[in-house]
Amino acid sequence: MKTRIKIDKIEPAGYRAILGLEKFIESTPLTRTHKDLIKIRASQINGCAFCIDMHTKEARKAGENEQRIYALNAWRDTPFFTDEERAILALTEEVTLIGNHVKDDTYEQAAKVIEEKYLAQVILAIITINVWNRIGIATQLAPGE
Repeated sequence: MKTRIKIDKIEPAGYRAILGLEKFIESTPLTRTHKDLIKIRASQINGCAFCIDMHTKEARKAGENEQRIYALNAWRDTPFFTDEERAILALTEEVTLIGNHVKDDTYEQAAKVIEEKYLAQVILAIITINVWNRIGIATQLAPGE
């Protein structure tokens, strides 16, 4: 597979705008673990091989254990995730699969266990990785590029 277009080279201003959102997310108090779970899970759902490769490597480097990474696509059926992480993962799935909308129950559960400003940052992080996934998929970025 060959990358179709290098958006960062062809349209650098647009790319920088998206990068600005990523830099904002990195500046928030979101924990490294929460950011990693959001990035990996959304990338799994979207099927972005480039992002899955990148973000699982980053998560391992940050101390995430293999068992949780491997079980992430079946998080509901494992005891490996906290209530807060479960709320974040449920929200990640529903925002990523937005055509089905975010259910009131999912949002309310997240709002119960996550403070409002942090919740806003979680939603922005989910939206941001979805933008990157769509760039990776649309341009056929492959792991290692």
